[in-house]
Amino acid sequence: MLVTRRTFTGGAIAAGFTGFGRHAVAQQLPKLTARVDWAPWGMHAGLHLGVVKGWFKEAGVEVEVSDGKGSGLTMQQVATGEIDIGWVQLGTAAIARGKGMGITSIAGLARRGELGALVPKGSGLKTVKDLEGKKVAYTAGSGWGPLVEPFLKAGGAARDKVNLINVDASSLLSVYLSGTVDATLTTYPFAKPTADRQRPSDGILLADVGINLPSYGLITTPKVLESKEDALRRFVPVVVRAWEYIHAGHTDEAVQAILTQRPNEKLDAEILRGQIVEYQPFFTTAATKGKRYGWQSEEDWKGTIAVLEQTNSIPAGSKPSDYFTNKFIPN
Repeated sequence: MLVTRRTFTGGAIAAGFTGFGRHAVAQQLPKLTARVDWAPWGMHAGLHLGVVKGWFKEAGVEVEVSDGKGSGLTMQQVATGEIDIGWVQLGTAAIARGKGMGITSIAGLARRGELGALVPKGSGLKTVKDLEGKKVAYTAGSGWGPLVEPFLKAGGAARDKVNLINVDASSLLSVYLSGTVDATLTTYPFAKPTADRQRPSDGILLADVGINLPSYGLITTPKVLESKEDALRRFVPVVVRAWEYIHAGHTDEAVQAILTQRPNEKLDAEILRGQIVEYQPFFTTAATKGKRYGWQSEEDWKGTIAVLEQTNSIPAGSKPSDYFTNKFIPN
């Protein structure tokens, strides 16, 4: 496995961070502000772990992590220079970038698309076509909106045979848990740990039918890329290594880091843990297999651009290099 091959055991991680930029720690460190997509949840673990363990400071950079109010708002705050770095859904960021927002992905952590239909375990709903004749909740104004028809078409389901019910995003999970609908189109690994407590569930993913949009990663602006390049070269490898460390058997430490950083939030440790575990398979695609976390594939981005152009989410004519850089990903 990648983590094993690079010997990212607890001792190796600690040794690596301790020696990285040690002379800079005694000086005034350059500072970066990072904002996540929403209130605390499992996928914020890498950032919080880097702060709690002191890995950012050992690398020679001071990092302030703040909570957000949605990927869209966080992206806007990055674009306007209010903050340096955003932790957002890169599929959503791609739409904004394609429409002209000045942002760039500097690390793709969860690189396989996590959007999918949440369906009851044991219900017999295993393919997209199985959704015909079923009630399926979705939010038309969300990122799922323009992807519903491509999802159904790619899976061989007729749209007029699926009873699509448009609900507010805040109701997607509750309406599913109540049994009012047979499935809900959502962010599958985020919702599954909560759903499993009342309605054990499986997923039918966009990626399963060949539609892969990148999941979570880090974005910044061309201005920050130029003005704070050295700080970014210290920051990004810590996030990459933190996630490799988490997936090397340190999930409980990751959960505790979130709880430590957000002590006043009423967070459920088991839900946080479930989210981290459920997202792990989404960190690698066929095109990124064998590459370090954070490394982004031109092939994957070509596929993303094609889907977004097909759904008229972005204008035609984009190229992968418009959307990402791998210059900060460690070898």
